[in-house]
Amino acid sequence: MMTRTARPFLFAATLLASTALPALAGEADDQIRAPVLRATVNVTGDIVRVGDLIENAGVAANVAVYRAPDLGTTGVLPAAQVIATLRSHQVIGVDIRDVKEVAVTRLARAIDAKEIGNAVALALEHRNGLGDAAGLNVSFDQPVQDLKFDASTSGALAPTNVRFDPRSGRFEVSFELGHANGAATTKLRYTGTAIDTVEAVVLIRNLDRNEMIRAGDLQVERRPRAELGGAEPASRELAVGMQMRRPVRAGQPLKATDLAKPDLVQRDQAVTLIYQTAGIYLTTRGKALESGTEGDVVSVLNLQSKRTIAGRVSGRGQVSVDIAVAKPAQSSEADIAAPVSVASRLPSSATPKAE
Repeated sequence: MMTRTARPFLFAATLLASTALPALAGEADDQIRAPVLRATVNVTGDIVRVGDLIENAGVAANVAVYRAPDLGTTGVLPAAQVIATLRSHQVIGVDIRDVKEVAVTRLARAIDAKEIGNAVALALEHRNGLGDAAGLNVSFDQPVQDLKFDASTSGALAPTNVRFDPRSGRFEVSFELGHANGAATTKLRYTGTAIDTVEAVVLIRNLDRNEMIRAGDLQVERRPRAELGGAEPASRELAVGMQMRRPVRAGQPLKATDLAKPDLVQRDQAVTLIYQTAGIYLTTRGKALESGTEGDVVSVLNLQSKRTIAGRVSGRGQVSVDIAVAKPAQSSEADIAAPVSVASRLPSSATPKAE
């Protein structure tokens, strides 16, 4: 951001020694408008000219009168001093209106530390295993100073040499910045450390194995990817309502592999045994012999028959048992007996006589 200072301008005497101007006040043409003093002036070069200070400067517009302030800064001069300087160069009849002072700002192309950090992150993006630029935490070996260039500088920071060591996290990035006015290219070099980070949910209290995760147990932070050991980070939406697969201490990021579906049936819990098949639905009391989540097959003691059976967890405190129904056996043609005559099985002595 440009600053407003009270430093005086250096009079450009060497540029004005040989300059002679015609008097402006002697013009009789009604079509020529009177020169008017400006209260604020913006310049892009290092010289302030008459045409910068007043409107309707006419042929005097290109006459240099002051050195411009430093890049990106503002200098202030009393209006009376400006008028006196103009009169010394035969620029007279200037309408000052209500202007008490003249502020001259030298425009500049500013590149701040944040823009430089973003440029370094973009240069390192996806290099040697790094992720997106938005997730890179870049720190520099030396404090990064804001830079100011001539206003004609409009090019972007173009990386020309990029190096990154994934083992140490060290980087070295060089840039070139072009200038539209034909000036030599500006070369910049930065070194430091880059850490790849990810958005992760972090526990705010210790959680034990099988403990349920609540929304108040979590907060979202950006953490170094290395803390996850190559595993995928768990999202807040996924974690809430799940239970811990292993103990995790407060301050540690959660991995997707740390989570398990909550157990709907606990060991030694009283459960409802559901026997079902086509057209049949029976329930009885049971005792779970092991824990399980939805879809797990667990052993359950039937409290009526005192038999241990296997069933599938179908809901909280519910275990379903499928009843196998035997299909009727199908008879083959060989099993079908041919008709037998009763008479053929009787002894010959038992054959009735014809009457």
